[in-house]
Amino acid sequence: MKRIALGVQYDGSAFCGWQSQPHGKTVQDELERALREFAQTPLQTVVAGRTDTGVHGLGQVVHFDTELDRTDFSWIRGTNAFLPKTIAVQWAKPMPDEFHARFSAFERTYYYVLYVHPFRSPMQATRAGWVHTPLDVDAMRAATAHLIGEHDFSAFRSSQCQAKTPVKHMYQIDILQQGDFVHFRFRANAFLHHMVRNLMGCLVDIGRGRHPAEWMAEVLASRDRDCAAPTFMPDGLYLAQVGYPEQFAVPAPHTGSVPWSTVWIEQAKP
Repeated sequence: MKRIALGVQYDGSAFCGWQSQPHGKTVQDELERALREFAQTPLQTVVAGRTDTGVHGLGQVVHFDTELDRTDFSWIRGTNAFLPKTIAVQWAKPMPDEFHARFSAFERTYYYVLYVHPFRSPMQATRAGWVHTPLDVDAMRAATAHLIGEHDFSAFRSSQCQAKTPVKHMYQIDILQQGDFVHFRFRANAFLHHMVRNLMGCLVDIGRGRHPAEWMAEVLASRDRDCAAPTFMPDGLYLAQVGYPEQFAVPAPHTGSVPWSTVWIEQAKP
């Protein structure tokens, strides 16, 4: 039996999230259908992170076990031949038995893209969140300082969250403004259900001047979901990358197809 890992990208706007459902079109269902068509046998996938309805994947990772002997290129081309245009396998790689797409991961990175303009853009309808009023980016940056480190993020946790603990370690939050867009990057060891969208709701309220930056610390300390802002729209949220130990040599996601992803590359330059 061989363990194969795949890197998967998808436009989540037409799907009811990642996880398979009895009634609903999901990314997992489409991927496993394509694998079954190519391999001519059922293959069950394990995913790094289950994204919600409307959330996109740039660097999703899955694994499955199979007795079939195929080249990496064959897994990519063969599976993509049966996938819709909104899902694509970017890489395939054999892995040791101890690799697990979810439990071997030590960090996740999410991007959120926000379009700030008086009028909504049909071109960004499913690619970015939207607000029609200007935002105070400096105030939002100041608010993120309260979130860095290990905290109980219960105030940003949905009622459907199945995580064993609300305590997560937020390593990094960056906010960059580029024209009519504000780009957010969140990096943590793991995230709770709806955590990024709930954080976004609070950050946008602060950016609009509804609360001072210090309000974020009050919400965090409350551990009460009712104290935070409403859950923000999913359209601009992307699972960007999943981090694994170097021993597994997991390929980096290919983000060149998303032009705005270069803002983070440019920021990293000295």
